Amino acid sequence: MLDEVIKLAKAASEKILEIYDAHTYTVSIKEDDSPLTQADIASNKIIQEGLAKLSDIPVISEETFDFEKPRPHYEKFWLVDPLDGTKDFIARNGQFTVNIALVENRVPVLGVVAIPVSGDVFYAEKGKDAFQNGTKISCENISRKEVIGTDSCFHSTEQTLAFFKEHNITNIKKFGSSIKLCKIAAGEIDIYPRLNGTKEWDTAAGHVILNEAGGEIIDLVTNREMEYDKPSVKNNFFIAKRKGLRI
Repeated sequence: MLDEVIKLAKAASEKILEIYDAHTYTVSIKEDDSPLTQADIASNKIIQEGLAKLSDIPVISEETFDFEKPRPHYEKFWLVDPLDGTKDFIARNGQFTVNIALVENRVPVLGVVAIPVSGDVFYAEKGKDAFQNGTKISCENISRKEVIGTDSCFHSTEQTLAFFKEHNITNIKKFGSSIKLCKIAAGEIDIYPRLNGTKEWDTAAGHVILNEAGGEIIDLVTNREMEYDKPSVKNNFFIAKRKGLRI
């Protein structure tokens, strides 16, 4: 199934890139005040139709989720963000992704993150390691002395900056979307404090990739690994990092 999901993510990425390169998209604002473009819609259509052909597993996607209704709960379901980082897409900084995750019993067990502009694809299945473009990646046994942090291009907060200052983290690299989680998984970044709002579809795919590479996402309310299929699709604040990092 992983190979088919990778193909879907690549197909969605190609469609996004086609719209991105054509400069023909318009921007509208959704009910939750987040932006929406034709690329979000086109990518979602490709993924939803593709997943429906793969299995009858239900899909929760950012672009079709109804915030006015109670969230549906499933033992096993797909979590999709067809264009994570729409603000990055609009800003034309290349920092946006396609996220597809399979969640089972509240834990992401399969994840694919595709970056349209670079062509990179990160993916993992629970218990089977993490990969970038076919090459195994890991954030274990990192020996550098300097701690490298990452922050969002558009969603930084005073709390986040205070966290970096408190822990004497001065080397901070900015990335958009779930690229931040993939950068930790690849060993390029050490820690990502997220001290403002995200949704489950923002993190699930990158989460399993990070776990399989030797990292973790700690929910700052429960102080445990972050879980999914919660009463709300909103995540608590969290810290994503290499497991070996002590701060």
